[in-house]
Amino acid sequence: MNSDSQRQGPSTLCVHAGTYLDKATGGACSPIFNSTAYAFPNPANQNVYPRYFNTPNQQVIGRKLAALERGEAAVVFGSGMAAISTLLLAHLKPGDHAIFQSDLYGGTTQFINRELLRHGVQISWGTSVAEFEATLRPETRLIYVESPSNPLLHCLDLEAVAALGKSRGVMTVIDNTFATPINQNPLELGIDVVIHSATKYLNGHSDLNAGVVVGREVIIQRVAASAINLGGMLDAHACSQLERGLKTLALRVQRHNENALTLARFLDSHPEVERVIYPGLPSHPDHAVASRQMRGFGGMLSFELRDPSRIEAVLSRLQVVTPALSLGGVESLICIPSRTSHRGMTPAERQQVGISDGLARISAGIEDAGDLVNDFDHALNR
Repeated sequence: MNSDSQRQGPSTLCVHAGTYLDKATGGACSPIFNSTAYAFPNPANQNVYPRYFNTPNQQVIGRKLAALERGEAAVVFGSGMAAISTLLLAHLKPGDHAIFQSDLYGGTTQFINRELLRHGVQISWGTSVAEFEATLRPETRLIYVESPSNPLLHCLDLEAVAALGKSRGVMTVIDNTFATPINQNPLELGIDVVIHSATKYLNGHSDLNAGVVVGREVIIQRVAASAINLGGMLDAHACSQLERGLKTLALRVQRHNENALTLARFLDSHPEVERVIYPGLPSHPDHAVASRQMRGFGGMLSFELRDPSRIEAVLSRLQVVTPALSLGGVESLICIPSRTSHRGMTPAERQQVGISDGLARISAGIEDAGDLVNDFDHALNR
């Protein structure tokens, strides 16, 4: 990240950081480089190839996300899980020990239980910095968290997590998908590595799968070396589409934040709703932590009805909000995590982390807030 990027604000970085300046035409947008064959030797004496994660369109995304997250370098992948799995496999070997937050995205938990354990990595789980510290071992190599978490919006004190890792020489990693770099920059709080499912807010239009890992150059070099062997690259057209989505990220996130807070306050006051989970509400147990380390509380919230058996009926009555998988797009979506994002977990595992069958998760889009409130008011009223 250059000195100019360090001084620029997030909206400017979204538009300009990393852009490939086409000297031939002076075009304002990065060209799409379709080639899978690049000349060698070349001025950099480098083997350029899409699976090596070093083509121009891939590098554009890396530079833009490194600037937004205040990191030194980044590598872009074909999905969020490709980013997560490559980072973990690059830094953990048989016999190593890793600590994971208990309430992670279901796909991450499934990868840990079905792949990392099979590769001989020892695993511990925790819900707080104190629990992480209690499970540290001499062979601990990594602490992995989400904040806010999916779908319970648990917010950890990231400075405390980073301090714990540094005190013991343990790498700290965060999935920053829910917050986005607009609302939260974990690297500035001392965290070593940031991961995103770029499928979600970074692209923002529910039409692309991608992932990214951001951190210090030495960490990203190791991730990139493993990525070459694992092959989870993103093609040039998808990179160009992701670059276009990133240009409006700051504007979109502002509206996501506003709409989610409006919905959270409405649902919190509705007689049919038992509880609302949103870091922006003072009733949230981690509200103080989120207020300290986030610039906005994000577009995600969850709620439970007083009568959980009604949740499917409520979803069926929605007309503006769409019951669907995924999150982070311009359209508002709602899902039941026990049947979607966390269906790979056993009922006992879901119960242990607090994901009930009646829990609904909302991804607030960028529609008019009044229309979203009216939609839920209609759906909730018997």
